[in-house]
Amino acid sequence: MKKLKQSLLSRASFVLICLSSILGCQSEAVQEKGMQSFSNAELEAKALAIMSQMTLDEKLAQIEGIRPNDLMIDGKLSLEKCREIIPHGIGHFCQFSSSLTKSPEELRDFVREIQNYLMTETRTKIPAIFHEEAITGFATQGATTFPQQIGMGCSWNEAQITKNSASTRRNMRAAGATYALSPMLDLSRTAHWERIEESYGEDAYLTSALGLAFVNGLQGEDIRNGVAATTKHFAGYGTQNNNPKEFYEEYLMPHEVVIKKGNVKSVMPSYGRFKGEAVVTSKEMLRTILREKLGFDGLVVSDYGAVNLTYSGHKLASSAKEAAVMALNAGTDIELAKPIAFPYLPEALKEGLINQATIDDAVKRSLIMKARLGLLDENPAIGVDGELDFDPPANRKLAYESACQSIVLLKNDGILPLKSDVKKIALVGPNAATVHGLLGDYTYQSMISFWWSKEFDPNNPKLISLSEGLHNALGKDVNIEHERGCDWSAPLESVIKKDGLGDSRLAKVKMLTIKDVPQPDLANAIKISKESDVIIAVMGENIYLCGEGRERKGIRLPGEQEAFVKKLIATGKPVILVMYGGRPQVVNELEKGCAAIVQGWFPGEEGGQAIADIMTGKVNPSAKLCITYPKSEDKKEVNYKNGYVHDQPQYPFGYGLSYTNYTYSDLKMNASAKITDERFEIAFKVKNTGEKDGTEIVQLYVSPKDENSDMKPIQLKGFQRVDLKAGEEKAVKFLVSPEQLVQYIDEQWIVESGKYEFKVAASCTDIRLSETIELKGDAKILENGRSVFFSKNQ
Repeated sequence: MKKLKQSLLSRASFVLICLSSILGCQSEAVQEKGMQSFSNAELEAKALAIMSQMTLDEKLAQIEGIRPNDLMIDGKLSLEKCREIIPHGIGHFCQFSSSLTKSPEELRDFVREIQNYLMTETRTKIPAIFHEEAITGFATQGATTFPQQIGMGCSWNEAQITKNSASTRRNMRAAGATYALSPMLDLSRTAHWERIEESYGEDAYLTSALGLAFVNGLQGEDIRNGVAATTKHFAGYGTQNNNPKEFYEEYLMPHEVVIKKGNVKSVMPSYGRFKGEAVVTSKEMLRTILREKLGFDGLVVSDYGAVNLTYSGHKLASSAKEAAVMALNAGTDIELAKPIAFPYLPEALKEGLINQATIDDAVKRSLIMKARLGLLDENPAIGVDGELDFDPPANRKLAYESACQSIVLLKNDGILPLKSDVKKIALVGPNAATVHGLLGDYTYQSMISFWWSKEFDPNNPKLISLSEGLHNALGKDVNIEHERGCDWSAPLESVIKKDGLGDSRLAKVKMLTIKDVPQPDLANAIKISKESDVIIAVMGENIYLCGEGRERKGIRLPGEQEAFVKKLIATGKPVILVMYGGRPQVVNELEKGCAAIVQGWFPGEEGGQAIADIMTGKVNPSAKLCITYPKSEDKKEVNYKNGYVHDQPQYPFGYGLSYTNYTYSDLKMNASAKITDERFEIAFKVKNTGEKDGTEIVQLYVSPKDENSDMKPIQLKGFQRVDLKAGEEKAVKFLVSPEQLVQYIDEQWIVESGKYEFKVAASCTDIRLSETIELKGDAKILENGRSVFFSKNQ
């Protein structure tokens, strides 16, 4: 700490010179959420004052990133390497914690040591931004591991997501991190996409609401004390981007919401293409759409290696130098994760391929971001003193609640919750007693094992398997016999998708996964199953079968798992199928034979306890699908908004079972409204008619009634989680804006008059109540684009 304080004093002269022009001019505080300390003009003045003292090399350093490993020897920071590799400073330290095995205090001190170097030994004395992944919590050793985003999508719980990301903010700030490459707000409409697990599902409305909740928790009320969120991947990643109406109305919406409503100041373009161009070099995407149409005024950071990929992968540039010029001219401000293309910018500047003003704009935005985060203050706060706990009891409680709310009960013939006469359980399957099915991609555990081929400690944080959870829940009164029965996948049923990762990466992570795990014994699994009262078959994926860079051959249960489940069904004993994984997995040949099916996703550190408590009835499941569950392995996209005309799913969007029943009644809404009205009301009642307390996720959809309408046949326009005691009835209201019915037609945002049917539902196919309203008046053109996105709840 003494060294850090000395560094702050030593940088004072440079900072005072640069900031003399703006000292004392904090009269206009900006009122935007999360940006309350300085006006945009003040932030820009601060950045320009600093830039006026910088050389070209110092400027370029601020728009590049580096990994901490490049500056380390034998696990420790090397000042010699710092002086050699980053003599002029650096913009970002990339994924600074997910490759390391440090305690919270060691990580904080490591950050402080690097910042001390930057603030004492570089001429500019500018600290770096330390950024990390955060979709399942702070990706560092010992930090709380929440359920993967696809699971949290099934919670439909904005408040829970905000609490989770707020805990992530506190952990990251304690370590000295100020920036996250999260959330991922791509819409995912095929289970074949290996990154589907990182998304909140297929729907723009739900993804927008949950993404906004995530951003609000991560950035906090004042970003100077929060963590900057990055919306990614801008925009339409995972799809072809070939339908302008769908692109603007749906794929763009989640990013637009977090920019306009969440004040996100960081955007990451996708690896993909837009109209034939790499997105990272697309002026239409990054300047016309992002900055002009959406009004974004923040920082655009490249995905890792994406700038050079324009040359090495897309073959759309003739060299790394041309790729750098194309990206910077298009509006990509920073090259991550290491300088490959941007070091050619001085040469490009001399050759007239780029101008100084373009470089300066990117540098200015980089410095403004640092100012927003408080890093350019005279005494910036770097971490929190004292002992640190990244997984305190309050966080574990959040992880448990989140897991309980993310787990979807897909089928139940009455076997669940387990009855008191169940005395012997056969617990079988590759995910039954290990923790590798709990962990989604971009958890610390997945990253350290897949990307860095290192083991993680399953007790730091403590990961609870289903076997442990069931023993905790059932005690000694029930005999639980365990046998794996089969492996996850005997051959490596996934392939490295990206170039340059190394062919042995999957083999290495598989070896880490099966280390100390006994060989499966199929005969013994069948034997104990025949002798049991109930079979719990815990199947699905793990960290080497799903995630970025890992592409499976299909989406059925991997390897021999499906055949194994069929053998279990053939015993005649009731089979409860539990599936872990990052995607829906086709179960059409198993569904009829299973007594119950539980979709566990990648449920995080408390996942095993949460599933056990759902099975034993301590917790009543409430989750509903945020994604259509396919019946076949057809690779074409499936989207409920098309009405499932030709693709009947196994389970529809919005579907999920409970241990109780709910009835809907007394729908009230006006027969007409003016197209210029601010809101109109939709009111009804929901009653828990069963014997257990529960939570119903009520969904509001709209369908156009006019035959000539270009609107999709059905669209989500509102949802609420309604807690109901057994026998309790509650009134529910939605206040809907006519502007929520806006469409993108002929490059304009238009609200059309006409008739619309509003549907109160338990899923997109389980419509309980409906009424039609007529919007009267001339069509309304939104000259400034969308501004109203959500229904208000009462």
